[in-house]
Amino acid sequence: MTHYTIPANTRIGHVHLKVSDLDQSIHFYCHLLGFEVIQRMGSQAAFISAGGYHHHIGLNTWQSKGQPPAPSHHPGLFHTAILYPTRKDLATIFRRLLDEGYPFTGYADHGVSEALYLNDPDGNGVELYWDKPKEQWPINSRGEIAMYTQPLNTQSLLQELDD
Repeated sequence: MTHYTIPANTRIGHVHLKVSDLDQSIHFYCHLLGFEVIQRMGSQAAFISAGGYHHHIGLNTWQSKGQPPAPSHHPGLFHTAILYPTRKDLATIFRRLLDEGYPFTGYADHGVSEALYLNDPDGNGVELYWDKPKEQWPINSRGEIAMYTQPLNTQSLLQELDD
């Protein structure tokens, strides 16, 4: 088999999640996070997006209606990562979730990005993050990206809203 490299401009187009309660999931992703419903298929499925794209997230109850969350230590999705365009946009959603009293599971500075972690109503991990400018990414002596996980300065993030 010959070596293959995926095209550099390839992107992950959407994630489709099995959920136990469609309305509860729409409330989380649309009311709290601000996505918009593009299409709803009764009480079984919805497709939501940012900016009118056909869908960034699909939600369905086809196999999962009323079921408990999957066990956290079993194979499956670790988290869905939602990339915000600017640090100020990340600060805005951070403030919104703080004001709503929504629980976070963590905060991190990864060198290349700053991230907020939480779970959706079904226990699916959600990462909200922004990428730092590429010129600021840490590079090791071999020229490789040297990501790390350090505590996020949440106060500095919130100060973005004062500017």
